[in-house]
Amino acid sequence: MAVTKRKPLGLAWQILIGLILGITVGGIFYGNPHVAEWLKPIGDIFIRMMKMIVVPIVFTTIVLGVSSVGSPKSLGRLGAKTLGYFTIVTMIAIFTGLFAANLVEPGAGINMATLQKTDISTYVATEETTKDQGLVEKIVSIVPTNILDAMVRGDMLAIIFFSVLFGLGVGFAGEKGLPVVRFFEGVAAAMFNLVNIVMKFAPIGVFALIGVTVSTFGIESLGSLFKLIGTLYVTALLFMVIVFGSIMKWVGVRVSDFVRVFKDELLLTYSTASSETVLPRVMEKLEKMGVPKSIVSFVVPTGYSFNLDGSALYQAMAALFIAQMYNIDLSIGTQLTLVFVLMLTSKGMAAVPGVSFVVLLATLGTVGIPPEGLAFIAGIDRIMDMMRSVVNVTGNTLASLVIAKWEGVLDSDQLDEFMSTEGKQDKVKSA
Repeated sequence: MAVTKRKPLGLAWQILIGLILGITVGGIFYGNPHVAEWLKPIGDIFIRMMKMIVVPIVFTTIVLGVSSVGSPKSLGRLGAKTLGYFTIVTMIAIFTGLFAANLVEPGAGINMATLQKTDISTYVATEETTKDQGLVEKIVSIVPTNILDAMVRGDMLAIIFFSVLFGLGVGFAGEKGLPVVRFFEGVAAAMFNLVNIVMKFAPIGVFALIGVTVSTFGIESLGSLFKLIGTLYVTALLFMVIVFGSIMKWVGVRVSDFVRVFKDELLLTYSTASSETVLPRVMEKLEKMGVPKSIVSFVVPTGYSFNLDGSALYQAMAALFIAQMYNIDLSIGTQLTLVFVLMLTSKGMAAVPGVSFVVLLATLGTVGIPPEGLAFIAGIDRIMDMMRSVVNVTGNTLASLVIAKWEGVLDSDQLDEFMSTEGKQDKVKSA
């Protein structure tokens, strides 16, 4: 009799189990100071491991991303339009996430800094320093005098500034810069493998951090998690209907037709929380819709690294959520800094588990938010990842249609014919 091997639990399930166990232990031993004494060091180790990989990943991915698109001559008009469109839509997504988080305030009502008796003076000081600095001082401080010193201090704005300039330098070097590109590709690959290694410790880290949190101020704090999920889903749907809907209208595609044509891909994306699973099918359908293969083959793969609208929206919302939980009031200037950092740190990030945490860690450290708050949302990340993946796929699919129309090469007749044909096929299937 053949013995069937059990499929190991995925990382998302392991993190969820760690979250549930942490809540259970924290609830049972509510008010017991020994829980924090025993579990906090474990949680701190996980946070330190995540911090350890932030700077190398941000540096290498920005250098690779900028070097690959740094020369307008090599990319031409198509590349410039594509990256310009990606930047604008991603910026709108970030501002949408910030607006929703400021309006709904899903993390308000619980002052974790007080209840946990956590020393966040470092973060608060950073925020106050940011407020006190004038515009000129802020701009000057972005330029590092010593990049190694900036990396040691974790000065993310200075690191980003140097990474962009270095990436431009590598891109302009042409063939002479190829060895540098290959080196950074190797480093990036190694760092993303390191992310996978560190994330194996995530269930234990989440268990410890959530256990400390719940044991300190009770289970009632978890209500804010459901508020965050609801806020993200409603905001994402409105973003797709209003922003993407307006763009579709300009392209000449109705929202209902778009959803009907790509419903299978969107459902698969939502159920698997993965954008990559539908990449071949999306590209095939776009070509049938009248988008030239040259545009599809460039825009869609590029968008998977540079046009993650759903991820950008979520990361902006999550950053403010954590700030609200720690009762940290971020000024308008600081939130604009948040937009700038997210615009750069989210570009070129590979689609591997844990990268969203890397992006958020880089962002939180820049605007003075305690990174320990990430443990509070780690257990529900899978649920939110499902929706943000749908937004990512929708945005990248729509981008090809936009660029094709912008270039004047979108076959409108073929587009209309494909839409009507797909509609007839759907009716036949349903009958």
